[in-house]
Amino acid sequence: MKFRTLMICMILLVCGLQLYGQQADSGVNTVQKPDTFTFITIDVPGAGTGPGQGTFPFGITPSGVITGYDLESDGFTRHGFLRAPDGTITTFDPAGSIRTSPFSINPAGAISGSYRDAINLFHGFLRARDGTFTTFDGPGRRINGANINPAGAIAGFYQDASGDNRHGFLRAPDGTITTFDAPGAGTGSGQGTSSTSINPAGTIVGQYVDASNVNHGFLRAPDGASTTFDVPGAGTGSGQGTSGQNITPSGEIVGQYVDASNVGHGFVRARDGAITTIDDPDAGTGSNQGTFANMENPAGTIAGQYTDGSFVIHGFLRVKD
Repeated sequence: MKFRTLMICMILLVCGLQLYGQQADSGVNTVQKPDTFTFITIDVPGAGTGPGQGTFPFGITPSGVITGYDLESDGFTRHGFLRAPDGTITTFDPAGSIRTSPFSINPAGAISGSYRDAINLFHGFLRARDGTFTTFDGPGRRINGANINPAGAIAGFYQDASGDNRHGFLRAPDGTITTFDAPGAGTGSGQGTSSTSINPAGTIVGQYVDASNVNHGFLRAPDGASTTFDVPGAGTGSGQGTSGQNITPSGEIVGQYVDASNVGHGFVRARDGAITTIDDPDAGTGSNQGTFANMENPAGTIAGQYTDGSFVIHGFLRVKD
């Protein structure tokens, strides 16, 4: 899958949210499945109900505060939302936004993301816990603030002025922006470097697309040194390869790889480089099916989604055992 598809894979990263007990509040439907987990459905008021529309959670704090966006019935308008642990939902937009896309929230409640304005320019934003916004721009025409760590550093990527080539960036808490490219990143349309996660130490993970349109994982240390990696079994054709999605405080990386048959598989990469693959038992084994791991918490629980043999997407939660 190409990178634009991999970003969609983040949509269900909280779909396996494990909660204890029952909860019933406005806009929430709780279903208890025997001997498994409690799943809570989240619907933002006003979200569209047509195909591809609805509510898209992207980030969650240790206390259970969730952020993301809803896609409305026109198929275009997005508003950011914040869901408190009691189920209360607050929607928000930076001034001038016609399409707001939050992607991450840190333990302090600061949210990072991007928005589109009325003349179709893209900007990054930082929303403080009190609701105040700071907006920022990168060197290119489009910026995506993908992930914020507890210190307030934001990692993401931007498209340069020439078109669709991507470059990684790190925005320090003081607003200073550093740009970078992973070794081997291509310079053509749809190629380049995409940062997807930053941990408390400032280590960044993501993927880059080379000149042959193959994906590779990368790890960028706080001193700027980059390490690239490929999961054994990852395909080497266009749209195939390895993509890092999330890095834990301890340095473990989760992500997905697409094999030579275009089947997706999840993986966990330990700090020493050892890799464990993840395949949901109900995942399909055909082209554009399989398992995609998106997020791991400090306890080792992994959330993601899988596509079954009928191309239906399901969320999953994989506990450490």
